[in-house]
Amino acid sequence: MSESSKFDQINPPYRLLMGPGPINADPRVLRAMSSQLLGQYDPVMTNYMNQVMELYRALFRTKNHWTLLVDGTSRSGIEAVLVSAIRPGDKVLVPVFGRFGHLLCEIARRCRAEVHTIEVPWGQVFSADQIEDAIKKVRPRLLLTVQGDTSTTMLQPLAELGDICRRHGVLFYTDATASLGGNALATDAWGLDAVSAGLQKCLAGPSGSAPITLSPQFVEVVRRRQCVEQGIRTADHVDGDDEMIYSNYFDLGMIMDYWGPERLNHHTEATSMLFAARECARVILEEGLECSVARHQLHGAAMLAGIQGLGLEVFGDQSHRMNNVLGVIIPPGVQGEQVRQMLLNDFAIEIGTSFGPLQGKIWRIGTMGYNARKDCVLQTLAALEAVLNRLGFASRQGEALQAAWNVYTAGSC
Repeated sequence: MSESSKFDQINPPYRLLMGPGPINADPRVLRAMSSQLLGQYDPVMTNYMNQVMELYRALFRTKNHWTLLVDGTSRSGIEAVLVSAIRPGDKVLVPVFGRFGHLLCEIARRCRAEVHTIEVPWGQVFSADQIEDAIKKVRPRLLLTVQGDTSTTMLQPLAELGDICRRHGVLFYTDATASLGGNALATDAWGLDAVSAGLQKCLAGPSGSAPITLSPQFVEVVRRRQCVEQGIRTADHVDGDDEMIYSNYFDLGMIMDYWGPERLNHHTEATSMLFAARECARVILEEGLECSVARHQLHGAAMLAGIQGLGLEVFGDQSHRMNNVLGVIIPPGVQGEQVRQMLLNDFAIEIGTSFGPLQGKIWRIGTMGYNARKDCVLQTLAALEAVLNRLGFASRQGEALQAAWNVYTAGSC
């Protein structure tokens, strides 16, 4: 860095972000973020907070009153939910089918939970019976799931798990960071007790705000711990140390007091991010949530057809793939990172690599949020075909775009 460059205005290069996220933010969201700031107790500001709660109830498909934002990236929402619910020694069950299941385990262990896992090979998901069998064996207090794991591009079915959890007295949480807005999610109908998400995937915003929704049962758990912290002992809670929430910033009881009618000071709301989150939800609901899911499905299907038209193989169980991220197996003799660098440097297009056992074995190509559009799909396929041909991979010339166009001709959103 030159001595003068640190004083230059920020002027990042253009990129078409077609990886697993983040993606290019919708210009309407960026405009909302540039709005002037307000005081955190200004009635206009608190009205915006109330509007955010209402808008995200519609996105999460819930009647939960406590539907709000945690200030921070999507991981802050995950931590707030787990830190506020898990007591030391609690048994939790985590079905792991990718990197982000391991993340839930790591956070739960920091909460001093007794963590139990079941695992399937990356590229597969769990049946409801597999999860119920593990619940019967472990008898956990919480089931911690990931709906869409971008490391494997797989989507875990959740619809049957709420009834299973209710039968066995288990709280049911899912991380919907990568899936909300682009894949079906029905919080109340599926019996979810807590869901957290992020803006930087299908919601077409920047990273930095984590929408969450909490069922009345989950709120009761949090409030019960809050009573113990405040010195109010009940017969059910004798050991105050075990009940204490070991976080101030991520204490959902305190955050709810801030978002509730009391407006008790907890933090200064991240105003620009709240504006962004509000606009993300408004844009999707204006389009229609079902239309947004259908749009992601259409463009994901066009990308899949185009990739197969190139003669490339896709990764994982395609009957359970996410609408918005596709795993592409790197063909023998092709250097995956060389392809990614040529796409970035010569076409300004970014696609993703992967992690763990899939590192260097697949590319991850996203079609989500503002980039779930025909022009983005066709540009990416054309550029990928050109790069692969340049590197000596014999693709079926022109078939990628024709295959994608065929999908667009057959479907609409």
